[in-house]
Amino acid sequence: MDKNMNPNPNPESSVLSDEEKQALYEKYMRSTHALGRLFSILVLIMLLGAPFLMGSLLGALPDLSAAGKAFLGVGLVYLISCIAEYLIYVPMLGAGGSYLAFITGNLINMKVPCAMTAKDIVGAKSGTTENEIISTLSIATSSLVTIVVLAVGVMLLIPLQPLLQSPALQPAFDCVVPALFGAMAYKYFRGNMKIAVWPLAVMSLLFIFVPGLISSVSMMIIPGGAIAIGLAYWYFKKGR
Repeated sequence: MDKNMNPNPNPESSVLSDEEKQALYEKYMRSTHALGRLFSILVLIMLLGAPFLMGSLLGALPDLSAAGKAFLGVGLVYLISCIAEYLIYVPMLGAGGSYLAFITGNLINMKVPCAMTAKDIVGAKSGTTENEIISTLSIATSSLVTIVVLAVGVMLLIPLQPLLQSPALQPAFDCVVPALFGAMAYKYFRGNMKIAVWPLAVMSLLFIFVPGLISSVSMMIIPGGAIAIGLAYWYFKKGR
């Protein structure tokens, strides 16, 4: 074979047109929604069915009436939070990333920061095709890494149990959640300080003067988010 022979004499012929790219993207989105809905339904059935299956096999089914009343008491509180999370996260993560994130969980402390970091690295913007692809790839990678880390952790749980239950480490474990959420919050506050400072100040004052609201943090996402959205819209109208 002649080494100088060009296997593709017309490179431009391999470049897709805008119409072809759009058609491929629409096909990708259709398959994403089809698979996402299918696996969401399957996971929901598995999550709800596993307790009843184990209860029936062990002869220890709960009182459904009491369980239903207990669920309503808790479910109504989290319903608003679930709707708020859906409206906030889906535009950020895109379709594929949202399906993966909501199925695998740990959105606020793992999946969302991972997707936002990947988006910042490549410079993608929310609502674009690039953000859709980058978000899906980053969340899929995060999910795989989480599974590997959890599997290793479970296998080492017994050998490490004396160390993890050491009194010297307990103060550190008590600070893990505040440190985690504080670090993540700073990342977002730093980029939008003018918008972030007011919800932070209002919510801090509310929690200080009305300590009972601390137990309703999920509900307080709504007024805090409303303040941030209102400020963002006001700055936008003012051209700032």
